[in-house]
Amino acid sequence: MNTRQLPKAQESLADYVNRQREALGLTRIALAERAGIHKQSLGKIERGQTQTLNRRTLSSLSKALEVPMDYLDAVVRGQAGELGPSLKFCPQCWQAGTAPDPIWTDPRSQYCFMCGTGLQNACGACGEPLHSLTFRFCPHCGQPYKQASTATDS
Repeated sequence: MNTRQLPKAQESLADYVNRQREALGLTRIALAERAGIHKQSLGKIERGQTQTLNRRTLSSLSKALEVPMDYLDAVVRGQAGELGPSLKFCPQCWQAGTAPDPIWTDPRSQYCFMCGTGLQNACGACGEPLHSLTFRFCPHCGQPYKQASTATDS
C-alpha cells in the first residue's frame, strides 16, 4: 500500500481529493471524466462545498483516484487513515454486512479458526483486493463476495 494515499490527520475531503489528483498528475476535468462525475461536482468537492458523498460517487471517485473506498470514508468522517491489518474473510462464516472477525485480519491467519476454510482477501470473481466488507458485492465487478452454497447429495 502506498503511504501517500493515506488520509492525513484533520485533512478535509477537498484537500485529500486535490492531493490525490495532483499525485496522479490529473487535471480536474480528467479526474471528473475518469470518475464519471460532472466537472462541476468535482469542483465543489475540491473547493470544500461538498462534505459528503453518496455511495456511487464514493465508489467511482475511489477507483479514479486509485485509493480504497475506506480512505475516502475516513476523510469524510474526519479520521486519519491508518495502515491497518489486511482485510480478509471466511467465505463460509462471514455474514454479509458484518465486520470480519478480528482474528481473520491477523497477518498470520490463513484459515478460519471456526471452520478451517481458507480466508479470502480478494473478490473471488475478479480478483480485486478487498477494501471494505460493508456491502455484499464487489464494487468493481458487482459479484457477491460470498457465493451461494449449493446443496449436494450425500
